Amino acid sequence: MRLSTRNQLTGTITEVNVGTVMAIVKIRLDGGDQVVTSSITKDAVADLGLTVGQAATVFIKSTEVTVGVE
Repeated sequence: MRLSTRNQLTGTITEVNVGTVMAIVKIRLDGGDQVVTSSITKDAVADLGLTVGQAATVFIKSTEVTVGVE
């Protein structure tokens, strides 16, 4: 598979929480303790067969990322 997305991070799925419509998937990135959390449809979880312990790649394509704290 060839993609135009340049921000590709590899890791391992550590958590899959499936709700009524959406699911939260957490992926611990290789080489550290950083975790990326993604909200995807529960259908996508089923279609991809996502399970804890499975290797996965996070693709990030965004024009803006905002984080704020007080």
